[in-house]
Amino acid sequence: MEPGTLFGFTEEQLANFGATWGVGAFMLFMLFIIGEIAWRSKAGKTGTIILFFVLSFGMVGFIAKAIIQKLWGL
Repeated sequence: MEPGTLFGFTEEQLANFGATWGVGAFMLFMLFIIGEIAWRSKAGKTGTIILFFVLSFGMVGFIAKAIIQKLWGL
């Protein structure tokens, strides 16, 4: 193994992987949690929509950032 690598990957490659796939997996888990909250609280259709909109609104910025980076080639 080369010095400064972990399983043949550099620190930059591992950080990039974690920032995309790791955070993406965490976001999917958060959507599951929001659905569980809506189901257990018997929020109904309107309440569930409001819960998903409000609690997942922060994810929109992360997704928009990834899309903008792809479109602009950053």
